[in-house]
Amino acid sequence: MAKGIVFTGKNQAHLESVELPALKPTEVRGRTMVTLISPGTEFAWLGGEAFPIRPGYAAIFEAEELGAAVVGIEVGDRLFCMGPHQNMQQVDCNYVLKVPPELPAEIAVLARLAGVSMTTLMTTKARPGDRVVVAGGGPVGYLAAQLFRLSGYDVSVVDPDPVRRRQVESGGVGNVYASMPLDNEQIAGKVALVVDCSGHEGAVLDGCRIVRPHGEVVLVGVPWRRLTEIHAHDILHAVFNNFVHLRSGWEWEVPILARSFKWEELLEGYNNTPQSVFSGFEKILAWLADDRIHAAGLIRRISPANPAAAYETLKARGFEEPFIVFDWNLSSEI
Repeated sequence: MAKGIVFTGKNQAHLESVELPALKPTEVRGRTMVTLISPGTEFAWLGGEAFPIRPGYAAIFEAEELGAAVVGIEVGDRLFCMGPHQNMQQVDCNYVLKVPPELPAEIAVLARLAGVSMTTLMTTKARPGDRVVVAGGGPVGYLAAQLFRLSGYDVSVVDPDPVRRRQVESGGVGNVYASMPLDNEQIAGKVALVVDCSGHEGAVLDGCRIVRPHGEVVLVGVPWRRLTEIHAHDILHAVFNNFVHLRSGWEWEVPILARSFKWEELLEGYNNTPQSVFSGFEKILAWLADDRIHAAGLIRRISPANPAAAYETLKARGFEEPFIVFDWNLSSEI
C-alpha cells in the first residue's frame, strides 16, 4: 500500500492510502524521491468541481521492481516520469527516462515544467539570434527564458513582480522589464516571438503589439480566469493590423514519443517525427546535468506530510522560490 496526496474537495488536500495494481510486464515500480508541484494546474484542480483528484505532475523515483518485459533499466536506477504526488511510482517503462547520475533529483524533476515551453521551441518559426520576449517570469516562464537563451535567442522577460525579475536576472537573462517595452525602439516591432507564460490577456495584447510583422505570439500560459476589461476587438485589431501569427502553445502538439520513419504508412498519413515530448525531456535533463539551465537557489523542498498546509502557504505566496518540490524522504510518517 502506497501513500499519496488526494484532493477531496475545494481547497482540501489530504495524504491517503493508495492501492497499487499488480505490476504489468512492461512496468517499473519504485520509491519516490521527489515530486514537483505545478501551481497553476493544481490550484485549478483544488478550486474545481470534480473530486476526488490524485494530483501530480512529475516525479523522480528509484527503480525497485521490474516487469518481466522491461529492458534497459536496472534496479537502483533513478528515473524521471510524469507521476503523481505519492511515495511510490508505477509506470510503463516507455514513459520513463534515466536521470544523469550527477543530477540531484530536485533539479531533475524540473524537466517536466521546462518541457511545457520546449514544444514552442521545437515548432516556432523564430530562429537563433532572433528576439524573443517571455511574458511572465513564474516557474514556466523562467524555464522558457532559460531554454531560449540556451538555444541562442536574444531573450527578454516581462513580469511586474520584482522578486521574479531578480530571479530571472540571477539565471543570466539580462533584459528584464516590469512591463512590455512598447516604447523601446530597439525592441518594439523587432520581436520574432512572444511566449506568453502568464495567461493574462493584457500580456497577450501587448505581445501582439510588440512583435514584428508576421511575428508569433504563442499562448503557453493557461488563461484560468478573466483578469481585465480588455475586449476581444483590441486583440483582433492588433493581430489583423500587425499580421500576427497568434496560436496555442499546447505542449502536446508534438507526439509524446518519437517514431521511426515507416514507408508503409504512406497512404495513412505520416506520424513520424524526430521531435517529441520525451525527446524534449531527454535534452532538458542533459542540459540540467551540465548546469546549462540555472536552478541553484530557486527550489524549495518541503515535506508532503501536511499537504493542506503546503498548498495554503504556496497560495499565499509564502515561498519565495519559484519551484516547490515535495521531498518524500523528509517525513517519517510516510
